[in-house]
Amino acid sequence: MYEPYPSAGQNGQTVEPGQRPPAPRSVQTAVRLMYAGAGISAVTFILGLTTLGSLKHTIRTQHPHYTTSQVNAAANSSIALIVVVGLIGIGLWVWLAWANKRGKNWARITGTVLFALYTLDMALALSVQSAPAASLVVSLVLWLIGLGTVIMLWRRESSEFFRRPVY
Repeated sequence: MYEPYPSAGQNGQTVEPGQRPPAPRSVQTAVRLMYAGAGISAVTFILGLTTLGSLKHTIRTQHPHYTTSQVNAAANSSIALIVVVGLIGIGLWVWLAWANKRGKNWARITGTVLFALYTLDMALALSVQSAPAASLVVSLVLWLIGLGTVIMLWRRESSEFFRRPVY
């Protein structure tokens, strides 16, 4: 649709033709929450890396029949998994914040699906094993951030923002 003159966007701001209006407050809040989730994930990732020194001892304690090479292999695999999962987690928070801020509806849907998967993972982890209290607190905080993000992304004003065509 051709629009010869700028139109008023949200909050009366002028929007040039072919330009997306700014994200509503609910989307901006969701984006801030996603950046907070990335920050907390980064801090817990770094703190997790500081405990790697005790990893071999923990493996030896849990599996006393392991040989030295098996302990080393298990430790190296664990370290690789921790690094990959940690970096992917941080990257997903930042990437989805960036995409949601730009009105990409797929990002809103992806974030919601990832939150549902995290909810299932957390419920399974709580039912199977007992984790340290600090780990549970961090997981709960990240879950609450995800919940707040999903609520903000699916509010009426957010849905209107995501329905607009992306230029």
